Amino acid sequence: MKTMIVGTYTKKEGHVDGQADGIIALKVDPQTGKIPSQHTVAQVVNPSFVKVSKNGKFLFAVSELGSGDAPSGYFYSFEILKNDSLKKISRLSTEGFAPAHIALDQTGKYAFVSNYMGGVVMVYAINENGSLKKQQRVDLEDPEKSHAHSVTISPDNSQAYIADLGNDKIWIYNFDAEKGILSPHDQVFEALESGSGPRHFTIAGNGKTAYSVNELNSTVSVFEILENGGLKVQQYISTLPEVFSGKNSTADIHLHPSGDFLYVSNRGHNSITAFKVDKNGMLSVLGHFSTQGETPRNFVLSPSGDWLYVANQDSNSIVLFKVDEATGNLDQKAPPYEVKTPVCLEFQ
Repeated sequence: MKTMIVGTYTKKEGHVDGQADGIIALKVDPQTGKIPSQHTVAQVVNPSFVKVSKNGKFLFAVSELGSGDAPSGYFYSFEILKNDSLKKISRLSTEGFAPAHIALDQTGKYAFVSNYMGGVVMVYAINENGSLKKQQRVDLEDPEKSHAHSVTISPDNSQAYIADLGNDKIWIYNFDAEKGILSPHDQVFEALESGSGPRHFTIAGNGKTAYSVNELNSTVSVFEILENGGLKVQQYISTLPEVFSGKNSTADIHLHPSGDFLYVSNRGHNSITAFKVDKNGMLSVLGHFSTQGETPRNFVLSPSGDWLYVANQDSNSIVLFKVDEATGNLDQKAPPYEVKTPVCLEFQ
């Protein structure tokens, strides 16, 4: 059996009726993809994003809190015990509100937390015992408008790309992996179409192409990664069928392990859009697959690439798809599995 960790909402917020008790561990059958059991492993308020350490020994989680809840959001580290239970090691301030994302550098020695409110990105050093130390605070321009939604580290560990939903920019930073410090890249940023709202960002395995899922206009941007680590937009493509006219906001984006397919979640259309990736990294739509639930937030591909799991935030369910590795199409293989307010999925 494999273990999947689920980040959740635990309390009522303006955009969600949180009903979970904290961080949840699911058992997953890697052969059938099915989920035979679940249990709460840590009681954290709004652990809306979770990340397993590179060595598999620790779990990191944000506590997504607003100004009416606490002095700041929080960033946790836990030791993962043999029975999948968690032992708290550290809890540090994120120095902003509504932390929304965690990234790790390629060595696993540093973590990056994006605060949706306040334009603050924090860098933390991860000690050998899993404890955390504040390494650097990065303040983005126009903090009242800025919504830092994610950090993505390049495969060679030399650049960090910060998706700023509020400013419609991908900020580009050099990363010094010896010191754990970010410094502005010569290009500084790549601007997207006004009203795009870049949310999550992913990089192809060859390090030459990158993709941004844009929450506000339901598009994916395709970028050429320049030799110096800069970016240049090559394509915008919609995540929605032409006949759809309702409200929608995109959420998550992942490349298949093969690199041949790209997937995006649509909240409103309530679907996963599958794209074919051609040899130069450009995209074409393969299809739109209903998630059989409301507000699909984050999703995850199994390490083998055989299965895709989607967290339906507002219908308290996780849905399982079989991935056709020849065509990229998705086939729902089981009824939705009940989990309270799931929003982030991570294999341990």
